[in-house]
Amino acid sequence: MTRYVRDIMTGHPVTVEPLTSVTAVARVMRDRDLGAVLVTDGDELRGLVTDRDLVIRAVAEGGDPERTTVAGVCSDEEMVTVGPDDELERAVELMREHAVRRVPVVDDGRPVGIVSLGDLALERDPESALGDVSVARPDP
Repeated sequence: MTRYVRDIMTGHPVTVEPLTSVTAVARVMRDRDLGAVLVTDGDELRGLVTDRDLVIRAVAEGGDPERTTVAGVCSDEEMVTVGPDDELERAVELMREHAVRRVPVVDDGRPVGIVSLGDLALERDPESALGDVSVARPDP
């Protein structure tokens, strides 16, 4: 049976605007238990920012997290996306080719979800170590 991105993606992604401060984004991630949010300008996808981006590109560089915006730290070069009707294998190929762990899902130019390496691991082998980690509750 052919599986599609829409079957496993996390829908209704959390989005922030490009001028949102790194501190504000970190709080959204903490409060919503997220590792990534999409950066949008209106309905248009501008990038993806991960918790790792915040640490490596903002904190480690010595920037002021209150004054640094996500526009300066998000991953936006060669933004890799998939559509909800793409086959899962396409998402796997793109992740492998671009060495990314998360890919925004875009429909008619608008972000509608995110598919992650953890989502794919659960789909392929729910009993795998990565599948177990992906569904584990975070430490308090």
